[in-house]
Amino acid sequence: MKRDVRLKEVMLDLVFPRRCPICDHVIGFGKGDICRPCLEKIRPIRSPFCMKCGKPLEDEKEYCMDCGRKRHLYICGTAVFEYRDVASAIYRFKYGGRQEYAAFFGRCMAERLQARLKQWKAEALVPVPIHPSRKKQRGYNQAELLAREISSLTGLPVCGNLVARGKKTMPQKNLDDIQRQNNLKKAFKILRNDVKLNTIVIIDDIYTTGSTIDMLTATLHAAGIKNVFFAVLAIGRGQ
Repeated sequence: MKRDVRLKEVMLDLVFPRRCPICDHVIGFGKGDICRPCLEKIRPIRSPFCMKCGKPLEDEKEYCMDCGRKRHLYICGTAVFEYRDVASAIYRFKYGGRQEYAAFFGRCMAERLQARLKQWKAEALVPVPIHPSRKKQRGYNQAELLAREISSLTGLPVCGNLVARGKKTMPQKNLDDIQRQNNLKKAFKILRNDVKLNTIVIIDDIYTTGSTIDMLTATLHAAGIKNVFFAVLAIGRGQ
């Protein structure tokens, strides 16, 4: 059985060569899922970082400026990379059909989360849902792909049928903080009435101001889930 799976992977590699998730160049057969130059160049976020949202900071302090002035509904979160270092890669992953990037990115997130999941006593992963029309157009939800990769490496289950996006929202990237909050009002809805979870981790690709995570957290709180954390692939630099 394992031999058949391996043979299938080899054939897929030959027919559809893997591309590096950072530079998008074809990787040689059997040489992993990221090219060596990019592996040596890309670096995860290191301390100091905001103890609330995980944004990297210039100086040693507890919170970034945003978290110091704004009350977030989630408990805390973590991010793997600075957004500027992986912006083009995330764009291809999200809009360019590069679903295969999820293998490398999901592994990076799982490594970042390994100790935190035990510390947080997490019970499940909840990917940020996208509207059905957007998923139909794109073909997949990148947050769900990441969550499933993390799940396969950590054993933590994915609750993909817990919450849905009932409202088609505008892209958040060009909106200010108030516009983001208004854009997301009543965007999410709980799909189950028998929620028996106390602690979950929201999974998404990017964290900017935290509006999406906060709105989803509010929805999860209303369903009786008390403790909400988050993990994202990339985040902006804090002040």
